[in-house]
Amino acid sequence: MIKKLTFLSLSIGLMFYMSSCEELEDALNTNLTEAEIVEGLKEALVVGTDTSTSILGATNGYLKDEAVKILLPEEAQPILDNMDELGITSVIQPFIDQTIESINRAAEESAALDSTKTIFKDAITTMTITDGFTILTGSDSAATVYLKGKTYSRLLTNFSGIISPVLEKDLINGVNLSTEELYTKLINTYNDGVTVYNTINILNPNKHMDKITSNSLAEHATSKALDGLFLKVSEEEKAIREDPIARVTAILQKVFGSQD
Repeated sequence: MIKKLTFLSLSIGLMFYMSSCEELEDALNTNLTEAEIVEGLKEALVVGTDTSTSILGATNGYLKDEAVKILLPEEAQPILDNMDELGITSVIQPFIDQTIESINRAAEESAALDSTKTIFKDAITTMTITDGFTILTGSDSAATVYLKGKTYSRLLTNFSGIISPVLEKDLINGVNLSTEELYTKLINTYNDGVTVYNTINILNPNKHMDKITSNSLAEHATSKALDGLFLKVSEEEKAIREDPIARVTAILQKVFGSQD
């Protein structure tokens, strides 16, 4: 009985495998082999991730790209909303500018790491035929979604391991503070302004402002850095799918050209 069940399981598995291959090749309506298809998809991910990490890992890769530039955490939004009314803009704006520059520099440093590319390539090598079928027939970002599912946890650890220490070391421009200390000073300066403002308006509690009580700079910077990275990967994927010029290798031209 066990032998029969084992044989039946193997038979079903083989039928599914053969069906997947046939569906994958039929979806292309070409004479591409299943090996070529998977090779092309892997190549697309390698090109997309290499390009993305090179762009974001360069100086100003994050800072000067408005689509991925990392701003202050949501907790700091009251600072931007109220600093003019509190009369502290001239004091606090340099803190804001320096903090934003520093967290983006930390993100650029993380994207440039060889270990970031290694994490991507490790995930790419595990792609199966079934994965390939799902990606090839999926949306413009199907490969990116696949890759994010395979790599996010490791990348989070990788980026955090760089961003947190960078934000904790002294700034290079002569400021004897780390970025974390600078951000804390930014919050404290704002909270001092709120204290003065609320005291002035002590008889008008409806005008009182709340102080900021949380500080999540490193966690925020790491999360946003990864959001920006996967946004760039998705843009590269879409370009390879839609633009022949972006197909920079022969296998990319062969596989994705068959989809045009």
